[in-house]
Amino acid sequence: MKIDSRFLPRPEAEECITMTLDGAPIEALPGDTVAAAVLAHSGKAFRTTAHETPRAAYCMMGVCFECLLEIDGKANVQGCMTVAEDGMVVRRQNGLRRLNGDTDE
Repeated sequence: MKIDSRFLPRPEAEECITMTLDGAPIEALPGDTVAAAVLAHSGKAFRTTAHETPRAAYCMMGVCFECLLEIDGKANVQGCMTVAEDGMVVRRQNGLRRLNGDTDE
C-alpha cells in the first residue's frame, strides 16, 4: 500500500481488501472506509469541482461532503461513510455531476 508523506505508515494486516480506483487495484485494511483507503493509497484529490478545483476528504465524519466518489456505479457517495468491501469499483468524479431527477432536456 502506498503511503503519501502526510500519513504515518499503517500496520501490516494478514488480510487485505482489494478494490479498484479509476481502474487500478488498491488495497484497504478490514474496517477501513473507502475514503481512508483512497487517502492511504495516494493522498490525491477525490474529485474536481465544475471549475476543476481539486477536493479531497476533509472531516472524515460525513459533514463536509468533500469525499464524494462514484462507488459501484453510484455517483455522489460519501467515501468516509462507506466501509470498504472486496471488489468495490471506485472512480473519482470530475466536473459537474448529474443529480437524481436530472433530465437531458
